Amino acid sequence: MTTAPDADRARPEPAARSVRPARPADTVLSVLRNPRLLTREALAGVVTTLALVPEVISFSVIAGVDPMVSLVASIVLALVMSVLGGRPAMVTAAAGSVALVIAPLVREHGTDYVLPTVVLAGLVQLAFGLAGLARLMRFIPRSVMIGFVNALGVLIFVAQVPHIIDQPWVVYPLFALTIAIVVLLPKVTKAVPAPLVAIVVVTVIAVAARLDVHTVGDEGPMGGGLPGLTPWLAPFTLETLQIIWPTALSVAFVGLMETLLTAKLVDDLTETPSHKGKESWALGVANIAAGFYGGIAGCAMIGQTVVNVKIGRARTRVSTIAAGLFLLLLVTGLSAVMSAIPMVALAAVMMIVAITTVDWHSLKPSTLRRMPVPETLVMVVTVAVVVATNNLALGVAVGVLLAMVLFARRVAHVITVERHVTPGAVAGSGALDETSDVSDTSDASNASNAGGAGAVAGSPAPATVRYDVVGPLFFGSSNDLVEHFSYGDDPEAVTVDLSRAQVWDASSVAALDSVDEKFRAHGVTATFVGLDDRSEAFHGRLTGRLG
Repeated sequence: MTTAPDADRARPEPAARSVRPARPADTVLSVLRNPRLLTREALAGVVTTLALVPEVISFSVIAGVDPMVSLVASIVLALVMSVLGGRPAMVTAAAGSVALVIAPLVREHGTDYVLPTVVLAGLVQLAFGLAGLARLMRFIPRSVMIGFVNALGVLIFVAQVPHIIDQPWVVYPLFALTIAIVVLLPKVTKAVPAPLVAIVVVTVIAVAARLDVHTVGDEGPMGGGLPGLTPWLAPFTLETLQIIWPTALSVAFVGLMETLLTAKLVDDLTETPSHKGKESWALGVANIAAGFYGGIAGCAMIGQTVVNVKIGRARTRVSTIAAGLFLLLLVTGLSAVMSAIPMVALAAVMMIVAITTVDWHSLKPSTLRRMPVPETLVMVVTVAVVVATNNLALGVAVGVLLAMVLFARRVAHVITVERHVTPGAVAGSGALDETSDVSDTSDASNASNAGGAGAVAGSPAPATVRYDVVGPLFFGSSNDLVEHFSYGDDPEAVTVDLSRAQVWDASSVAALDSVDEKFRAHGVTATFVGLDDRSEAFHGRLTGRLG
């Protein structure tokens, strides 16, 4: 007879299977050594920049700052995050969510307070990242993430509609041509990004034919040159801090939430991990730099990131460095070229991005039928709040809160208490071991007869009762725990077995104390057994001390 290790050695080796090794992730060095990959990354960056410019200009109008401020800040943000960030290929620039938060401050106090607000927000993000708080992202449920992605697709699509409707008739052939190139060119070749070809072709047609269409230049002034360092004009006083801190905290956490959610989305798209903590503190550094050279904060640009990763097929920092440098070139030397790009071409590209961003599988009737109703409700509410408020961060916050409430409600009903009664043995007979799941105490006469024929007459020993508590004990599930015990029907001693339960908070300890007090009020001694080491230590520290 062989022992287990001997048997393992005696077992024949399985036939070797041919497994194709996973393709290693592209690195900056591997891209620089490969002309094909370098071209792919650089062109992806160019396409991303072209999609970035009109939105950045529009956001500057929302924030109440000069468009050049947002463009220069976007250059700084893109380049700094390309070097320091924890998620390669993710695009960071002056974003609409940040513009919406800063706009009220600018309207009420002017642009002098933007720089101190951005610097304080950057410091908060820096501390958040260094403290490792980015790990909180794990608490965002999948249903919220799907809602976030679907809402993002809706927002991107809706934002392009004004560039299509109520426009001159010539816009519609250009729109159709752009869509056709983006959809059909990849079937012929993927050497050059189809959106870039579409934008170039439509721009050449519009310029050559002198078509009267809305262009990027119509969104805001495109003067060349770079500004100097942003001057600090706000006074260094406590009053300034009182003015800026609410806006600074909002900028910090809205930026962090959108950046970390976008990083998670890119993780899924590329099937590669990212360093969320590094991304958080790097965003703080980038925003401080953008504040001093540019003048406004930013965060991850979700739509442009999808363009970079899905359409441009970028995977490394080379693409975002290329995007930053190309934006710098556009701002300083090619502003006239940038101004001539028809908005309809960019709108068509972004509409394609919006359609591909939506998780259509999550909306199929078959999927909705299989999904639990609470999960679907969380997704729908997340989408509804985002679309209604145009605020991704608020939608995610509401979705997470709703998911927590629904989860607590479900878990509150998973606690079960099972009552086991073992009848006592008749004196002089063999010990009995008869356990049953009953809710009433055993009748003493039945217990006496349970010994069978020939049992010696005598007084029966008292029955024993054991309660098995099953499930996690926390504030939601332990509130009605006290109602699951038969205090008046139990013998003088009972055992409460908690080996299949865990104590998670003070509410649970207070509930167990209440159970013990009710047993003692009925003259019963309750013994609590089976707690794991953590729960036992927690219970021992608080029991009897909660008032």
